[in-house]
Amino acid sequence: MTLAAYSGGTVWASHPLRVAAGVSVNCAASISTGNIEVLLPSRIREAGLADIGEKLSAGVRLELADGVRLFDSPDLLAVGWLANRERERRHGIRTFYNYNIRLEATNVCVASCLFCSFARLQPGDPGAYTLSLDQAWDKLRSRSDQPLTEVHVVNGLHPDLPWSYYTDLLRGFKKIRPDIHLKCFTAVEIAFFADLYKKTDEQVLLELMDAGLDSLPGGGAEIFAERVRKKIANDPNKCDANRYLSIHRLAHRLGMRTNVTMLYGHIETAEERVDHMLRARALQDETGGFQAFIPLAFHPDNNQMRKLPAPSAADTLRVHAVARLMCDNIDHIKAFWIATGVEVAQTCLWFGADDLDGTVQEEKIYHMAGSPTPTAMTTREIERLITAAGRSPVERDTLYNVVAHA
Repeated sequence: MTLAAYSGGTVWASHPLRVAAGVSVNCAASISTGNIEVLLPSRIREAGLADIGEKLSAGVRLELADGVRLFDSPDLLAVGWLANRERERRHGIRTFYNYNIRLEATNVCVASCLFCSFARLQPGDPGAYTLSLDQAWDKLRSRSDQPLTEVHVVNGLHPDLPWSYYTDLLRGFKKIRPDIHLKCFTAVEIAFFADLYKKTDEQVLLELMDAGLDSLPGGGAEIFAERVRKKIANDPNKCDANRYLSIHRLAHRLGMRTNVTMLYGHIETAEERVDHMLRARALQDETGGFQAFIPLAFHPDNNQMRKLPAPSAADTLRVHAVARLMCDNIDHIKAFWIATGVEVAQTCLWFGADDLDGTVQEEKIYHMAGSPTPTAMTTREIERLITAAGRSPVERDTLYNVVAHA
């Protein structure tokens, strides 16, 4: 039997609830008095998650074993209810998005990660490309009529470009639009720049900041577990988990905010997923610099892991839910609609996620891996999706300041 039930925050939703035989339930009366709400905790108990629910209610942190149990629980809706309660405690019905453009200036990359469909090892390889600075700047110039607030740049690890390519790229964007926020270059790229151009990680960050860098994206984290990284990203040109985290620590110390991602749905275990979340949580305890945790779904097409299936919708919902419960000190959980698919991203808004990323406009990494999603959405389309999911859309900038248009 499906009844309207309190979601744990400010919204009513439909949940499948079992009602004892012989018990008559008046839905309207139960909603008005809150009587149905007591049925949901009974579901949590039946799922064997009562102790976890009590920890969350008391503000007690979940541990590795708790996270593994959440992944192993057969009752996805119980896990989702717990995550939604935490989500609504923080954000109510608000769901954030931003007006952004994503740019991949080059896909030439000396790293050969098994899961990657984007990279080309040599500049002359089929499908390889590198934008000139003018071509890259034109991506922003051509959108002079759009009230963009962010340019998001992620690239391959190109061995032949001069250091000035990256600093000039940023300066050019700021010259075109001085108020634009530049969220550019993953920690993997920062480490590569330092090694290639004989600089320290700090020198790289400081010189990029001087050129206009405002924050770092979270890409390149993959899975922190060494066992997994050795199998899917064991390349000397790609930094390990410790250096990834150390670069984010350094960026936070220098005053920048960053995000952190997790690539899921390939060969990692539930324990390795939770370990990844806990390592991000530990750094956040130290610095407070992470803005969002972003689960990224593995896509198998056109790469060396094509024999593996893509993660299911149920797995995607659970990953976002567990991330919300484990990463208690990271404000936002983002459902990146390019990676999850639009419909699943909508549903994630009831499983812990409070952010859908943004308009994106140009994206190659996931689409070269077979993503069937559109390459862009308008703000109107994003707002419609959020509203249709029973949430309230809020346009934000990169730093989660609410954007108000005249």
